[in-house]
Amino acid sequence: MTKIASPGARFRAAVAEEQPLQVVGAITAYAARMAQRSGFKALYLSGGGVAANSLGMPDLGISTMEDVLTDIRRITDVCELPLLVDVDTGWGGAFNIARTVRSLIKAGAGALHIEDQVAAKRCGHRPGKAIVSKQEMVDRVKAAVDARSDEQFVIMARTDSIAVEGLESAIERAKACVDAGADMIFPEAIYTLEQYRQFKAAVNVPILANITEFGQTPLFTRDELSSANVDIILYCCGAYRAMNKAALNFYETVRRDGTQKAAVPTMQTREELYDYLDYHAYERKLDELFADGKSAE
Repeated sequence: MTKIASPGARFRAAVAEEQPLQVVGAITAYAARMAQRSGFKALYLSGGGVAANSLGMPDLGISTMEDVLTDIRRITDVCELPLLVDVDTGWGGAFNIARTVRSLIKAGAGALHIEDQVAAKRCGHRPGKAIVSKQEMVDRVKAAVDARSDEQFVIMARTDSIAVEGLESAIERAKACVDAGADMIFPEAIYTLEQYRQFKAAVNVPILANITEFGQTPLFTRDELSSANVDIILYCCGAYRAMNKAALNFYETVRRDGTQKAAVPTMQTREELYDYLDYHAYERKLDELFADGKSAE
């Protein structure tokens, strides 16, 4: 029998095969299906996205591991693309981080990133961030690496220290995380392409660029990031921001006009929805089952 590659192995393969790898955020299982059909090779589940969209709360360390696991399972149940998951600071000390890793692997995720902010974290592109010591972050990485049951599962270390301590300190933290076993590095809130080049030269493992809208990092193009030796380009929140703006337009239109007619051109059609869901195949299966039941009577 052919052994199916684990999600972690598939995430590593995607990083190796597409340079740089474009990873898009998918906040729902349906969004994951659309992203896969669009040709992407890997997906992302944002911690801030879970907080905002699943809980209606800000990205301030309020969500729990179970909140994130619920959305992971929904996505991995219907989409085969490897999923990178934001686990914030790991939801506790070493034993909690170990439990997080084991739970994510069991839920079908392929990779996680864990950061060096304090437990009461903030969005990586907001002011006022506070970080733990380099040693505490190293201990977080060690706990995550030691806990994985699948050695191909990816442990990515994120540092938010650029805004707090500067580039040189951030690079030293990243190097310490690699020495502790981190497979990849996520330097958050980078300002220039040259800073990406410096990170990649220093750590010598795959690095991720978070190209999020309305943040500190310019909206660099794929070609620009490729020239800076970036391995993974993350578009973490754009899809749900677009979805939310469209939903708000619908609500405001109906309330203002007393009808949704003006908003219909912005909508996905019923047939488009059915196409992405493979709805008609489900119906055909139902028809076959009903037919078998009738013939048996």
